[in-house]
Amino acid sequence: MSRQPFRPRTAYRHAHLITTRWMDNDVYNHANNVIYYSWFDTVVNAWLVNAGLLDVEKGAMIGLVVESGCRYARAVGFPQPVTAMLRVAQLGTSSVKYEIGLFSDEAEEAAAEGHFVHVYVDRLTRRPVALPGDWRAALGNIEVR
Repeated sequence: MSRQPFRPRTAYRHAHLITTRWMDNDVYNHANNVIYYSWFDTVVNAWLVNAGLLDVEKGAMIGLVVESGCRYARAVGFPQPVTAMLRVAQLGTSSVKYEIGLFSDEAEEAAAEGHFVHVYVDRLTRRPVALPGDWRAALGNIEVR
């Protein structure tokens, strides 16, 4: 089965350095697959918080993950640093598809790449809400077209 090539670092708009931890390694001496999903979550939410968009404690709107996926190319593990590269692939009315590439050391090819989709909802009702203008503008800065 042929495999679509992974995107290079230059295909992404934002970089976030992640320090791997001893506990990230599994018995096979590499980061367990669930750790990759944690890194995806970390880069997206760190970007949202640093952009001044997400208030995790009091914000009226929160993002719920409704879809996720990951493709793996090579192992990563402690003590390798990982650079999580981020971009917005699709910006909907109340949803955002984020794409993430995980790069070890200075490699130009991703060790893994994945995605997840947030649907933004009212914190109390859990009903979808339209993304406000400031969110759309900020997310547009890392969107690929």
